[in-house]
Amino acid sequence: MNNLFATIPGKLATELFDTLLETPSLRIERIISQGHRTPAGDWYDQSRNEWVLLVQGAARLQFEDQPHERELRPGDYLNIAAGVRHRVSWTTPDEPTLWLAIHYGND
Repeated sequence: MNNLFATIPGKLATELFDTLLETPSLRIERIISQGHRTPAGDWYDQSRNEWVLLVQGAARLQFEDQPHERELRPGDYLNIAAGVRHRVSWTTPDEPTLWLAIHYGND
C-alpha cells in the first residue's frame, strides 16, 4: 500500500512528477508543485486527454483559447481534452500544491 501524501518534500527546486500507475491506455500521476508555473510562452499541448484533481494547495490554469484563468482549490477537478493548449500560471509558493492527473485515450 502507498499514500498520496507520503514523501512530499518540504522545498522543491522543480516540480515533482510521480507515475502511480501506467498501462498502455492510462497513466495516473501525482504532481507536486510549490510556486512553480509553466515558463512564459510555453504551453502544454498533450496527445492524450487529462483529468486533473487539485488535492492540496491552490493553482491557476490558463487556457490559450479562454480570456480568463481558472483558479483551482482543493477538491476542484476538470477534464482537459487532448490538443487543448494550457499552462499552469501560478501555484501556492508557501506550501506544496498536490495534483492527481489521469491521462487517458487518444493513443
